[in-house]
Amino acid sequence: MTDRAVVVVRAGALTTVQDLGRTGYAHLGVPRSGALDPAAVRLVNRLVGNPETAAVLETTVDGCALRPRRAVTVAVGGAPCPVKVAGRPAAWGTAVRVPAGSVLEIGAATRGLRAYVAIGGGIDVEPVLGSRSTDLLSGLGPPPAAEETVLPLGPDTGTAAGRGPVDAPPWPGPPGELVLRVRLGPRDDWFTAAALRTLVTRAYRVSSASNRIGLRLEGPALERALHGEPASEGMVLGAVQVPPDGRPVVFLADHPTTGGYPVVGVVREADLGAAAQAVPGTPVRFTPVR
Repeated sequence: MTDRAVVVVRAGALTTVQDLGRTGYAHLGVPRSGALDPAAVRLVNRLVGNPETAAVLETTVDGCALRPRRAVTVAVGGAPCPVKVAGRPAAWGTAVRVPAGSVLEIGAATRGLRAYVAIGGGIDVEPVLGSRSTDLLSGLGPPPAAEETVLPLGPDTGTAAGRGPVDAPPWPGPPGELVLRVRLGPRDDWFTAAALRTLVTRAYRVSSASNRIGLRLEGPALERALHGEPASEGMVLGAVQVPPDGRPVVFLADHPTTGGYPVVGVVREADLGAAAQAVPGTPVRFTPVR
């Protein structure tokens, strides 16, 4: 039994292993998956001296608790949240040392939705198609964390809090209003001119039905110019698909690789990290770009 591991003491609402995703397999029906907020993953990995591609834990809403079998360096970022080590407050957004056997507690998000926990050496579960990410849609990768789950770690990076290449960059706060840059098409001709004006001039709100597959929106329905459904076709990250109820859905990391509802536009990938942190009720506006 290796002592380069952490044990899950409390799993929280949804805690999964994520890295930057498994690319290049969409033609086989395999989504990219990966962290919903990749910028946060890159930052927490940098703080503990890991490569950007190292696997981390992504928590949802109420955090998690971990007990390392050996002393480790950790960094918690993404959604701001309280952090404790052995019951004592610890720093969020920078590297801290957790002694062997002590409990690292990541509390509920005070803003945003998803926190990211990097551990020196990275989560070293077996990769599947080049990624360690949990894909909730296809079932690839490790299952979501449960109590007593043992997560192996990679070799120690040698970076401890207070020494080595550790910094504390500024963190963007979760958005009060989500502004998504959207390029119309490829199926914008399925919608009326009035619907396209509505998309880029009216406000929507994030629905509580949102998940890792898509950001579901509440607001004005988009009226179709054509009826029926198009033939199933490939879907990309950020695609704004419009189901029969007319309310847009912005596809996120675990989105299906094909779909049969028309795509009115595609959101720039750089805007999707903020979408991952938008709580239900957050106002959403689409801004057209070319």
